[in-house]
Formats: sequence, C-alpha cells, structure tokens
Amino acid sequence: MTTALMWEARAADGRGPELLAWVRAQPLAPAPARRDTYTAAADRVLVVTHWDDAAAPVELPDPPAELLHRPVHRWRFRQVES
Repeated sequence: MTTALMWEARAADGRGPELLAWVRAQPLAPAPARRDTYTAAADRVLVVTHWDDAAAPVELPDPPAELLHRPVHRWRFRQVES
C-alpha cells in the first residue's frame, strides 16, 4: 500500500513564482518514493508525495506567511486495492 500526501497553497497576489521556488527548495528527509509539483490558476501550487508503507510520511512545512493568500490545505490518502 501507498500513502499519498497532497499539499496545496495559493500564493499572495503576484507571489506565485516565489511560492513555487520556495516549495521546490524544501527537502524531505527521508525522501518520498515520488514527488510531483503542479501549478494552477490563481497562483496555486500543489505537491503530491507518495510514500511506501515502510516509510513514515513527512509533511511539507508552511511557507512564510507573506507568500500566502490563505492557509495551506493538506490531505492524506491511502491507496486501495482495485
């Protein structure tokens, strides 16, 4: 089984590139099995990390408040058998 962590933030007006750079610079230790970063309208940044059951998932921290339009949203999902 796999656990997927989703982390989504909306940047303060005009701060989207800075938020994206901040996210990309954040190390996760231990590293996830997979880490995907996305952007969307309204300067949103989404990070999805995938963790094997043997690993303890590590959350991305909150960015500096001045980069944010609103608080970070986080969700945790568990893979189900098909």
